[in-house]
Amino acid sequence: MSAPASAMLSSKTQEHGVPGALRLGFETCDSTRPYTARSIVPNFDPLARLYRWMELFTFGPWLQRCRCAFLGDLAACRRAAVLGEGDGRFTAQLFRANSRIEVDAIDASAAMLRSLLRRAGTSANRVHVHCGDARTWQPANPPYDLVVTHFFLDCLTGDEVRSLADRLRGALSPSGLWVVSEFAIPEGTFGQWVAQPVVWLLYRAFGLLTGLAVRNLPGHAAVLRAAGFTLRKRRSFLHGLLAAELWTAT
Repeated sequence: MSAPASAMLSSKTQEHGVPGALRLGFETCDSTRPYTARSIVPNFDPLARLYRWMELFTFGPWLQRCRCAFLGDLAACRRAAVLGEGDGRFTAQLFRANSRIEVDAIDASAAMLRSLLRRAGTSANRVHVHCGDARTWQPANPPYDLVVTHFFLDCLTGDEVRSLADRLRGALSPSGLWVVSEFAIPEGTFGQWVAQPVVWLLYRAFGLLTGLAVRNLPGHAAVLRAAGFTLRKRRSFLHGLLAAELWTAT
């Protein structure tokens, strides 16, 4: 439920005028593709330049700290699929922490992917970007030993998370990791009177700004367990409003 959620929708087509060195493996988006009423395309392109500042204004550094909570556990990873990365701040940190990893980045927003490539800087040759629908994306270079979804699953329905988890389970190596960052509603007074209204407001705001249709957290943890993943680590931020999780494929 953030700019990275733009990974939801679109398809592959023509070049979007990515300048010079940023044309690295770029697959761009086709806005002419027909969509069902269920699949109205959220448009995150206008938020690409503003998202970092919107995030800092509303949550300070906490979303990025949540994204990076398990960077130290990813040193041995060599091939990652990053879904809904958005403007690329996590991928830039991942490259600094791991000098050998290569990334397939999947997002529906061409503007977000251009931002990701710029932030990757001299490591841009380790990124292959896919501008398309992450819900139906077929893993390009399996097996992966890392999947990353930061503030993306909360923009899917429970059924969409289930379908994605089943597909990614088959694309991960036996020792593969899945890093998840999400909003959460903890139990107790804070959850009822703070977290739940904040989540409600975020859904409405992104619905107005992008056309996002989802309005409820999908309960991803139960879905991932049913797909065969095991939760190994979990950290909470902002009194439980944010959760960082490290899952394994076994």
